[in-house]
Amino acid sequence: MRITQVSLAALAFAMAVPAHAQDSQTEAAPEEASGGIREIVVTAQKRAEDVQDVPIAISAFDAEALQERAVGNVSALSAITPNVTLDASTPFSGSSAVLGATIRGIGSSDFAFNIDPAVGVYLDGVYLGRSIGANQDLLDVERIEILKGPQGTLFGRNTIGGAISIVTRNPGDEFRVTGDLTVGSFERMQVRGMIELPITKGLSSSLAFGMLKREGYQKRVAYPGDAGDYDSWELFPAAGYQNASKQGGDDNWNLRGKLRWDDGGALRATLTGDFTKIDQESTANTVLDILDDNPGAFFAFLYNTCINSTPAQIAASPVGDLSNVCGPRSSTAGYNTIAGLGSRNVDGDPLNDVAPIDDRWVNTDIDKTYATGNNFSKLEQGGVALDLEYDLTPDLMLKSISSYRKIDFAAGVDLDNSPLPVLQTSFTVKQEQWSEEVQLTGSALDDALNFVVGGYIFNEKGDLRDFVTFAGGLLQVDGPGTVDTTAYAAFGQVDWRVSDLIGFTLGGRWTKEDKSYVGAQSDVNGINYKLAGCMETGPDGLPSEACAAALGFPIPSQPFRYYPLEPNDQDFKDFSFKAGVQVYPTEDVMVYGSFSQGYKTGGWTTRLSNPLPVAPTFGEEQAETWEAGIKSTLIDRRLQLNLAAFSTKYEGIQLNFQEGVSPTVKNAGNARIKGFELEAQAAPADNFTITASVGYLDAYYTNVDTPAQVPPSDLQLGVFSGADLPKAPDWKINIAPRLEVPIGSGSLVMLADWTHTTGMRNDTEGTILLLRPSTDIINASVSYEPDHGNWNLTVGGTNLTDERYLVTGQAQIGGGVIYGTYSRPAEWYARIGFEF
Repeated sequence: MRITQVSLAALAFAMAVPAHAQDSQTEAAPEEASGGIREIVVTAQKRAEDVQDVPIAISAFDAEALQERAVGNVSALSAITPNVTLDASTPFSGSSAVLGATIRGIGSSDFAFNIDPAVGVYLDGVYLGRSIGANQDLLDVERIEILKGPQGTLFGRNTIGGAISIVTRNPGDEFRVTGDLTVGSFERMQVRGMIELPITKGLSSSLAFGMLKREGYQKRVAYPGDAGDYDSWELFPAAGYQNASKQGGDDNWNLRGKLRWDDGGALRATLTGDFTKIDQESTANTVLDILDDNPGAFFAFLYNTCINSTPAQIAASPVGDLSNVCGPRSSTAGYNTIAGLGSRNVDGDPLNDVAPIDDRWVNTDIDKTYATGNNFSKLEQGGVALDLEYDLTPDLMLKSISSYRKIDFAAGVDLDNSPLPVLQTSFTVKQEQWSEEVQLTGSALDDALNFVVGGYIFNEKGDLRDFVTFAGGLLQVDGPGTVDTTAYAAFGQVDWRVSDLIGFTLGGRWTKEDKSYVGAQSDVNGINYKLAGCMETGPDGLPSEACAAALGFPIPSQPFRYYPLEPNDQDFKDFSFKAGVQVYPTEDVMVYGSFSQGYKTGGWTTRLSNPLPVAPTFGEEQAETWEAGIKSTLIDRRLQLNLAAFSTKYEGIQLNFQEGVSPTVKNAGNARIKGFELEAQAAPADNFTITASVGYLDAYYTNVDTPAQVPPSDLQLGVFSGADLPKAPDWKINIAPRLEVPIGSGSLVMLADWTHTTGMRNDTEGTILLLRPSTDIINASVSYEPDHGNWNLTVGGTNLTDERYLVTGQAQIGGGVIYGTYSRPAEWYARIGFEF
């Protein structure tokens, strides 16, 4: 374990001057007016309660804290939450709306249907089934709760790492208008507004909207050398064809409407509709290395052999006769409609020469790329939800959450950093989901006993299609597929405060999940047949059924199809259990211990580049966590100090491994994850607060199944017993002082936010070029607000230390490319807000 001097210094400071309550700010209480720390009300246990009374490690942030700390979307919470890594994008997704979420070393970095998230994201109690669109813009949010560790009892499926609950503001019974305008770096223009409109007694409404436009921070530039002749990327199959001169920009629109009924009677109802539209560039992408001399870079080898070899050399290549491989290629117009690559650079015609796949395309300026291919990210998503609450008695409430949501996503990314079509990816995903949750919550014994029981049903259906072009079209993967998942659950939990000194928690959840997948991946160019020399042995110039069968294609009558024809079904069942004990030495201190379980179902590997007779599957994963913690509110609410220590047994770990050119999901083995979180908030003076947090993780494999083992090499650290898990830094430390100074008839608020994070793996195999180094990031702002005005002005900056680190990336060894996405550079902004 490596601990830097700055980490030790920050840890000592955080313990000497406690600051940021593990469960920070949500709703103001009277104590705030007298200079104390305001109370926080959360619904982590399906009922409203002070977060200091909840025996779970939670980090919560209210709207004011989110705005002051420049948190505009879910991924920005990563910097201020210990043992949480939230990335805006995943490998080759091309979209900053995709969330890669890991909590306490358990997470997922993929956006495809074949693997479910390990961290559940909830919007007003509605589970978001895909990581696409989960990096929500935080529009008119009341609070965010981040629950750490398995939440299998009350939240259920796909919360094995934890849960993120976004709670938006409900309309009030008074007319109110708020808004703000922000300008900043890269021609940033952001507008947000909200109107609350009472309709009649008991019936109120609200409408919130947001718009963000920002130029990309990575420029596409012309290659300064001679790229030679090359085929256009538009010749090959894709999800669309759209280009732009920059990458990493924003063009987002958000809308949310609410209608709420609450006349003070037994019934309360909230109808919510939301819609998001994104039409912007793809995420920035930087090539870190071209593996033209790596033995595993098979398609780079094929491409370079074709263009640089004579016909005789092609026929006598080390891997056999490549005459068919180097011959005509397929395109969007059909089979064999593009001239071959064979002998292009040795045919005596310099106008016919093409550049090879080599390191000339590696640009040392991470904010520039030689890419010319697809460059777009489009998302339309939205939904409706009806939240009903009915008081059966003063101590018994029935609640229903009904929802329907839909996603329509498309993206195209040029990952090879060159004008050549070496690694071009594009995708379409269409998904719709509906869910129903019913809860019965109640209390007894003068509120000493609280309980919740409920049922849940969820269904999602989706169509996806992957298009990937490798090595000048030598391999062209077209990967359509459909998914249908239905999950059922019944759950319950009882919390019993036996006496002033002690309390107990007991809960459980039964889950059944049925999954179905149909895949139809194929290779448009027929590379397997061309390598085998039997591309045109059947009728109409297609491969014969005998050749297809000999090469292992599952349906000889469909010679290019990799995936078996029949629907693939899997069923899963699970019972997750939770037990806990709480001890209250004083009114303001709670010491707790708990045992909790989490569970995530298995699925299929959907991205194939070779035929398989049976659909490749992976199994479920499970986690069991022992946790002990303390929550305290001290010194007349001037200090909150919370500590949680945990040990997790993590089994059947689902991770993406790169096999050839295919990302392949496997159950890697088992792991042990140990650590702690210290979060605190102190208000030593009425106008001064300081928050701080420290997170420590020791996440490592205890055993790795043989098929998942990757030996260390010059390229990768490897996967083996004792190796670190990805996205699990040893230390994360955050310190944020806030000072409010009276100036004339107003006040000036100064806030600084420093986060130190030690290095981590960005991918499963620990690719050395993709390692994220230790970082020190500072955000800061200065705000002015008049005492009796209805406006405020803020000037600030994000990533003022200009730390540039890899957020995500992939070692596409078979394709010959290692690439990644770097973090945004230092940026400034100015915001003016109003309310009346």
